Amino acid sequence: MPKALKSQWEFGELFPAEAVRKVLTVSELTGSIRRILEKEIGQVSVTWEISNLRIQSSGHIYFSIKDAEAQLACVLFRAEAASVNRDYLQDGQKVVLEGELTVYEARGQYQLRVASVQLQGLGALQAAFERLKQKLNAEGLFDQSHKRSIPQFPQAIGLVTSPVGAAIRDVLHTVQRRNPALQIILASCRVQGAGAAQEIAAAISTLNDWTRSKPSLNLDLILLTRGGGSLEDLWAFNEEIVARAIYGSRLPVISAVGHEIDFTISDFVADFRAATPTAAAEIITEGIFSRKQYLLESKSVLSSLLQRRLQEKKDELAALIRLLSRGHPKRKLAQQAQRLDDLQAGLARCYRQHLRHKDGAFRTAAARLLRLKPQALLNLRKEKLLQLTDRLRCQLPLLLNARRDRIRSAETRLRLLSPLNVLERGYSITTKSTTGEVVRKSTQVKAGEEIISRVGQGEVRSITKESLPPNTNSGITR
Repeated sequence: MPKALKSQWEFGELFPAEAVRKVLTVSELTGSIRRILEKEIGQVSVTWEISNLRIQSSGHIYFSIKDAEAQLACVLFRAEAASVNRDYLQDGQKVVLEGELTVYEARGQYQLRVASVQLQGLGALQAAFERLKQKLNAEGLFDQSHKRSIPQFPQAIGLVTSPVGAAIRDVLHTVQRRNPALQIILASCRVQGAGAAQEIAAAISTLNDWTRSKPSLNLDLILLTRGGGSLEDLWAFNEEIVARAIYGSRLPVISAVGHEIDFTISDFVADFRAATPTAAAEIITEGIFSRKQYLLESKSVLSSLLQRRLQEKKDELAALIRLLSRGHPKRKLAQQAQRLDDLQAGLARCYRQHLRHKDGAFRTAAARLLRLKPQALLNLRKEKLLQLTDRLRCQLPLLLNARRDRIRSAETRLRLLSPLNVLERGYSITTKSTTGEVVRKSTQVKAGEEIISRVGQGEVRSITKESLPPNTNSGITR
């Protein structure tokens, strides 16, 4: 080996030391994942069908929400479950959930900590909406190939909406603020109620005819809009006549109906969908507005930097608020309660499994006993008995002391867990005198029925005078 190479070998320069690794425990890794999920995702809204619904005796509710591709574990703790309509929580029910995405560290499983539950029922209108949507989609009215681009610098637009609604005020205010030179031709119509769909379709047709007859002032596009409302309020924009009028328009059509979460048939047929009327006006005026901003670059940059700095501070404040919320003792208590529910279920499973095992062992021993000769077995047992007697004389005092200590400890725990302690604090347990059934709801007891209330010292027998529903001031009289 050459001398230079040997020197490098001796000083370890040919093979560098192994890089230092950071080894995490499972708890550390899971905690890091939980913090990342809660910080980066946090509060979300999610929708689809409930499955595997499970209501624990502790009042906490566990279930999954799934669609055809995936599922998400959900937990609704007792404090939030008190404000939720239990009729919404059924397997197969479609709901909209709001809550915080987090990780249940004991299982290493991410889950949604539900804060509110809203029903998403189809209903007759929703079913009709889906049927028409499928029909028009099959006919190609939603095809991207048919959709046209929106002009970047429109000079004149047609506006289809009600002249007295909030949508027209939002559009005009936004246009006046961003591009006052934009000309707007209003084709007024009703946007709600019987006959509204026919008026909307006629307005679209009128604007197309008008731009053909006015070559000096051609319209660049049509904005179809109205404010938010219920499914019934927006139904005119789900009519087939409106969809076909949009599809047949020679001018590009922007649909801005309702709020951001509202979707109508007109949104799918239109060349472009805007979340709100204001957003539509901003999209239409974006070209001119961006150029104006370029001319006022110094002012806009300063304003943008100020807004960005303000938003950063708002984000920092929101992060601190979320951090404070995650450190609240109530959150840790809720996680421990969920862990207790899991342990309780596991204990029940282990008990049943142990009982089955002992039953099998008993049956095996009984069968073996029948096959053995009693006298030989008896002699062996006598010899073993003598040995055990000698051992017992030596170990009995120690065993007795150990058993006394265990009995005292068990007696103390039993006294702490005894329901009699609860009764001593002024609570009572009420049962029916005829069946012994525990009364948990006023609807279980009928007028004139005898009940027994067990208190800390003795029992009280009562005859019900009247049974009232919950949240009333009256009760069962003795």
